[in-house]
Amino acid sequence: MTDTLIVIQAASGELGKSDLSAVGFGLELASAAGGQLDLLLLGPGAEAQAGPAAALGARQVFTMGGAELETYTAEVFAGATAFFLEGRSYRCVGAATNSASREYFPRLAAVLDAPMASDVLEVESVDPDRAVFTRAVFVGNLLATVELEAPRVLVTCRASEFEPPPSSEAAPIEAVDAPGGLAHPGKAFVGIEAATSDRPDLKEADIIVSVGRGTRGPEEGIPLCERLADVLDAALGATRAVVDAGWMANEFQIGQTGKIVAPEVYIAIGLSGSIQHLAGMRNSRTIVAINKDPEAPIFEVADFGLVADLFDAVPELTAALEKRSG
Repeated sequence: MTDTLIVIQAASGELGKSDLSAVGFGLELASAAGGQLDLLLLGPGAEAQAGPAAALGARQVFTMGGAELETYTAEVFAGATAFFLEGRSYRCVGAATNSASREYFPRLAAVLDAPMASDVLEVESVDPDRAVFTRAVFVGNLLATVELEAPRVLVTCRASEFEPPPSSEAAPIEAVDAPGGLAHPGKAFVGIEAATSDRPDLKEADIIVSVGRGTRGPEEGIPLCERLADVLDAALGATRAVVDAGWMANEFQIGQTGKIVAPEVYIAIGLSGSIQHLAGMRNSRTIVAINKDPEAPIFEVADFGLVADLFDAVPELTAALEKRSG
């Protein structure tokens, strides 16, 4: 058992950034174990995603769809993955850490009676009987070395820590029929309420404009930051304090208890940079901070810092960008 399987939730027809990073993680796992990588696409978008996924360096791509996989539930996804694994030998089974894998991967680990490590940052080694990983603990203040002693292990990765793989020759694609009876008889999917926005999704955006309490709310500074985000074609994010105050909805929250992001450019406006918030964005490639407090912790991680009143600096920056763009 030296091969690796990466499971991707194919909810739409396109692979996301975290999916690509999960494949990169899978290639590292397979290399450490001395085996090869296979991909399993689960959900209604599996067939559409199969072509692009096949060009990512895997040995083979498997797709599984069907009526019960049209909408996500932990029971169905854990059951479908367990069914696929019957009769197949994989040293590691992995996925990107997200809201779904946080729920169904522990369930899958229980079904398979296999140990699991979550939110892994680095692959240390994978031997026949032991796999060693590094993961963050205490809001990223400490790194823990986790050793899993078993012939098969489950692991989810923090996608921001792993690079998407380069394109390669297309791998073969095989459709696998999902079994019936995966859904829990006492549980039914009712619906999902998702906010819609013309701006890019936080997890997929190359540029994020993030706001803190210093913006003083939706009647004052936040509209200035929204205009800047629109000029940059950027996503809009927020700290927990902003969300708790009711200034922005939960889906905009970045940090330990929100979303983990790693855009090309992260513009932090009017936020101090608490440990909890830094845990969600510190892996951004370039961090730009605007804050009138020169002692704000955000400047310790910023690549570029501007000590200024955001109510002066943001409109000036926006005007300059608008002029530059024509």
